[in-house]
Amino acid sequence: MKLGDIVKRYRKDHDLSQREFAKLCGLSHGYIPLIEKGLNPNGYPLTPSITVMKQLADAMGMSLHELISLSDEDMELDLSFEGNEPDKVVPGIMPIRRKAFPLLGEVACGEPTYAEEQHETMVESTETIDADFCLRAKGDSMAGSQIDDGDIVFIKQMPMVDNGDIAAVLIDNETTLKRVDYNPDAALLILLPDNPAYRPLVYKGEELNQIRILGRAVMIQKIIKKR
Repeated sequence: MKLGDIVKRYRKDHDLSQREFAKLCGLSHGYIPLIEKGLNPNGYPLTPSITVMKQLADAMGMSLHELISLSDEDMELDLSFEGNEPDKVVPGIMPIRRKAFPLLGEVACGEPTYAEEQHETMVESTETIDADFCLRAKGDSMAGSQIDDGDIVFIKQMPMVDNGDIAAVLIDNETTLKRVDYNPDAALLILLPDNPAYRPLVYKGEELNQIRILGRAVMIQKIIKKR
């Protein structure tokens, strides 16, 4: 059953109009028809945020996990590393507009891998994401940060990031996604995984010449696959 069908069935079973259900959820009444259709105002598949999904689940008296489990469709969810709520719906305001971001290839969550540029490929998401491009995660070394194999990672291009930030890092034309720990005084760069099964990547001295920070990861777009 699709998310829209779950919402529609709940409304009918509890004799609620779309406006009444929207009020129960704390969402705009104009957003409920979009959820039930599964499409945004431009006709593209609707991508609800974790916040919106939680509001729907709470209104229907279930957990977020239960709501996702009830759906038999793959579901894309936006998760921001900055604590933003990009799909937050303000009462009386239509959902935000969408924007296409260039997908530049795969980024390894494990050993560095070649990121083949695919400029003709675009990924649509909320236009409030402050990113320049995105990459598809490969592997599980960043699982501790909720970055799983196949997730889309949005990158804000910049030559350096703060220590502790997750960054896309180019190493001899191969790209990896790791947390950065850089000590310029010691000429030491440590790229840290978020999975204890993987070891940190350590570079020092002249080895730093082969390293280039592509940018900081600002958001992931997850696809929850049904099994």
